[in-house]
Amino acid sequence: MNSFEKIYEVVRKIPAGRVATYGQVALLAGNPHWARVVGYALHVNPDPEHIPCFRVVNRQGRVSPAFAFGGENRQIELLRLEGVEVSDDGYVDLKKYIWQP
Repeated sequence: MNSFEKIYEVVRKIPAGRVATYGQVALLAGNPHWARVVGYALHVNPDPEHIPCFRVVNRQGRVSPAFAFGGENRQIELLRLEGVEVSDDGYVDLKKYIWQP
């Protein structure tokens, strides 16, 4: 299994209404140094319907300004549809919404 497949496997497990950070996904995929690789993998997500990349935010809880599937407003919209509160400037409260596998 290559690194992208490992990353997608982790992202598939993030439940609705929760978020994970790039670093958290990297660690769970087997390499804590892959945070940037997680970003690359999510940017070329082959199956956004089943790999919920919109649930991944940066270490401060910020959504991605370069969200590949409709921009940051779309990422905010998708998170809010699942009940995740996102501030007007694009931040999620990690204490409240972080996924604890």
